[in-house]
Amino acid sequence: MASAPSSQRQPRQRSAGRAGPTIGEQQMRTGLLVLAAIQFITGVWLAVAPGNFVDTIASFGPVDHHFLRDISTSYLAMGAALALSIGRPSWRVPVLFLVTLQYALHTINHLFDIGGTDPAWQGYFNFVSLLGLTVLLGWMLAGAARAER
Repeated sequence: MASAPSSQRQPRQRSAGRAGPTIGEQQMRTGLLVLAAIQFITGVWLAVAPGNFVDTIASFGPVDHHFLRDISTSYLAMGAALALSIGRPSWRVPVLFLVTLQYALHTINHLFDIGGTDPAWQGYFNFVSLLGLTVLLGWMLAGAARAER
């Protein structure tokens, strides 16, 4: 049985549902809270004890306390934006987009330096944990974008 020429074919019907993950409001709020907490914990740790942070999970070389405290401000700002987006749904897509982008770039940077830690496990741990957070953020971003449509 031959199929009809392409000019006579009917266009495919798209499903009525929307593409992308479905995330309930409570799941989204909980996810944003957990992600905000991770940012706040990381930011405070970097600000208060940068040497301990490096020794514990990020021994990529000499410690520059000032630079690490500078980086802490980015984590604290991301935590604040994520926390504020819990009660402001219209903020979720732009906030999650920027945080996901930052984590994706951060993950790529860690891939290049994966073998540069002492002890070596820290490089792999950092890369895998950052990649996991990037995937989670991307999933939440897709869910937030779907909820806006």
